[in-house]
Amino acid sequence: MINMVIYKRFISVFFVLGIFLIAVSCTSTKSQVNTGADGIAIKGYDTVAYFTAGKPIKGSNQFSHDWNGAKWLFANKENMDLFVSSPEKYSPQYGGY
Repeated sequence: MINMVIYKRFISVFFVLGIFLIAVSCTSTKSQVNTGADGIAIKGYDTVAYFTAGKPIKGSNQFSHDWNGAKWLFANKENMDLFVSSPEKYSPQYGGY
């Protein structure tokens, strides 16, 4: 009888601990962005250019912006400014995964 009580408490503690760990992992403040080992998003392409030029254009280190844990490169200042004003509009969905 005592062993069954101990077993139920053991299971209850691990259940509560599991729920706590899931809750903590779901409330992470940092969004994940798909980057290379260099920390650059979308392989260095200008994400705004997909909208403005309709094609992929490589970005430049001269026009870069850090957002959401990644470095974003742009072909020109205008595209960088558009991104800075509304990054959710221009960034890939689901972090680029």
